[in-house]
Amino acid sequence: MTGSQRTHRLPSWLKATAPGSRSYVELKSLVNRLSLHTVCQSARCPNMGECWGQRTATFMILGNTCTRSCGFCAIATGQPAPVDEEEPDRVSQAVAALQLRHAVITSVTRDDLPDGGAAIFARTIRALHERCPETTVEILIPDFGGDRTALAVVLDAGPHILNHNVETVPRLYAQMRPQARYRRSLELLDRARALSPAATKSGVMLGVGEQPEEVGTVIEDLRSAGCQILTLGQYLSPSDAHVPVHRYVTPIEFDEWRRYALARGFRHVESGPLVRSSYHAALQLDQASVAATSNRKNPDPAVRTDPATRAPLP
Repeated sequence: MTGSQRTHRLPSWLKATAPGSRSYVELKSLVNRLSLHTVCQSARCPNMGECWGQRTATFMILGNTCTRSCGFCAIATGQPAPVDEEEPDRVSQAVAALQLRHAVITSVTRDDLPDGGAAIFARTIRALHERCPETTVEILIPDFGGDRTALAVVLDAGPHILNHNVETVPRLYAQMRPQARYRRSLELLDRARALSPAATKSGVMLGVGEQPEEVGTVIEDLRSAGCQILTLGQYLSPSDAHVPVHRYVTPIEFDEWRRYALARGFRHVESGPLVRSSYHAALQLDQASVAATSNRKNPDPAVRTDPATRAPLP
């Protein structure tokens, strides 16, 4: 395949588990009964059959309509519905019913809200802590338009992992994330470690047309921003209206990138064709915690720098 030519025949390593197990049906019924959204459904995740079959899901708060129009995402763009003030409680009900030991909460981007939805994130985290005190909480947040106060509100609620994906290399932001800014995302991750002990995490999609040296630079930028957990996965275009797949990255290449990132100090790297942000999320937390414990006598090797200038921070 050359250029951005589409290929409709997927390679063998991109075959996923088809949905339909008993646990899948039960989880779907629970989500519908509580009027919740999952990014698994809205973003057409290829791992839904596997994850739902294991009774895990990523809950998506603040509705299912996004104010941004990313070229890679299947979630609808438009004017979102008013904020559902009861949603945090219903999410905690679902997590309790599933008896999850690790819950992942994300949202659409809500540029229409003064705080970007930060208050609802915080209320959801606190509802989970109260109803499910043994459950660890991971949040996958938008950039809140760079609002420092919004980020602080979310972190003050006490998540265990804060995830914010840079998604791709800076050169491809115009087509992949036209309303986002690469440096703003790095600054968010760097700021988060100064505000909270929560582990920080980010993800990158490969196969969009990025060059190897660009991927290496992004990995190093994320590590310099203090990011501790990294996910690398294959980009799959949701439809002909979205950015096309440039190529299918092989499992061998994903393994090479995993070793590259680990050598630069990441505590855990999940890298493979079907990897998505919350894929094996509980395992990511476990392994990152083990790595943190083994390095407890040594400070974080990442040097804190200003993401805009690369100058060392005090």
